[in-house]
Amino acid sequence: MFEPVLDKLKEARKIVFVTGAGMSQESGIPTFRGKDGLWRNYDPMKIATIDAFYENPKLVWEWYEDRRRNIVAAQPNPGHNAIAELERYREVVVLTQNIDGLHQRAGSTKVLELHGSIIRIKCTVCSFQDYVVSSFDVLPPICKCGKILRPDVVWFGEPLPQDVWTEAIAYADSCDVMIIAGTSLLVSPANTLPLYAKQNNALLIEINPEDTMMSVDMNLTIRETCSNIIPKLTEIFSKLN
Repeated sequence: MFEPVLDKLKEARKIVFVTGAGMSQESGIPTFRGKDGLWRNYDPMKIATIDAFYENPKLVWEWYEDRRRNIVAAQPNPGHNAIAELERYREVVVLTQNIDGLHQRAGSTKVLELHGSIIRIKCTVCSFQDYVVSSFDVLPPICKCGKILRPDVVWFGEPLPQDVWTEAIAYADSCDVMIIAGTSLLVSPANTLPLYAKQNNALLIEINPEDTMMSVDMNLTIRETCSNIIPKLTEIFSKLN
């Protein structure tokens, strides 16, 4: 299936993955927009906002606690593991829209979390920040300063961390291959990353069971799941060395 682009893959030295909810779904984590993404009949796109948080922080935290428990119990799938293994053969950077930390748990060493981390929490007022995997006894949790703590994730309407986004653009601008894996490319500005790579004449490969808004712009599209295809890609690079 990679035969049409095999020559370019042989020449590639810098590979950037842009990953989305489809990869996490293969580890049993529900997608935001899928039919399994609803909770108590609430629209996640209305819960995951700063306005919803300040209006009803307990409700928002209950939803995130459910998600956190699911994520902590999940394990990296073969797709995550294959991306981590690929570092043995090429320079690999992961630009992920996922907030679950599964890439890091699989062993990837260069991961930029565009939308933050559900395991990391921060204060809404002071500079406190920490990683917490256990559940909170009281919701919403309160910082030592007396203000409410929140998940350190990017909510709808909030900007991406500027330092992370600037670094992500730099990697997209300089990669030889960009692999867009398990993302619908509906969320801005992350969906512009393939455009930066395309301007750099990078090889664009999409791995997704369904068409996306940028499928026509890809050099190669593979209508399969990430856990089935990415291990095969890593195997190709292992044989090229």
